[in-house]
Amino acid sequence: METDVPPLVAAAQNRARTAGFSLSCDPAVGRLLAVLAAHLPAGSQVLELGTGAGAGTAWLVSGLLPRTDVRVITVERDARTAALAAQADWPGFVQPQVGDALDALAEAGRFDLIFADAPGGKWDGLDRTIAALRPRGLLLVDDMTPAPGWPAEQHTRQAEVRRTLLTSPLLVSAELPYGSGMILATRCAN
Repeated sequence: METDVPPLVAAAQNRARTAGFSLSCDPAVGRLLAVLAAHLPAGSQVLELGTGAGAGTAWLVSGLLPRTDVRVITVERDARTAALAAQADWPGFVQPQVGDALDALAEAGRFDLIFADAPGGKWDGLDRTIAALRPRGLLLVDDMTPAPGWPAEQHTRQAEVRRTLLTSPLLVSAELPYGSGMILATRCAN
């Protein structure tokens, strides 16, 4: 656990550690999320796919506060994991949901920033995630550096996601080689 993190992030890291949850947002990814969130204009909508213990959400919120003129939807498929994040005292503009990421993409509208950190919306349904971006909306996808322990199928899916993000005519993308490997993309204006 880092010591120089915002209080919401430290609390999320503590919840994850206490519960034995090992898939929290990498601090390098989190710091980038905070920067991207801080840059959003009033009235923006943010979507996080894969809440986990709430570390990514905490980074997003830390970048936004003290502003409250945005909407953050965070979706976690596993109810027990979502219960970890629900222990946080989130500001009113944060809307945690338990459910499937692909269902949330179909129902929640269009977004200025999407953090794709769940299989749904990243490994499966990436086209729906891209479609949910507003023009000039930002998409951050992590886990773009293959891990040695991944099964062959996950290596194949990661390669497909990476190729789609870097070659889609709808996006301008850049690889960021830190954390778990990230691709940051923005949706073209047209």
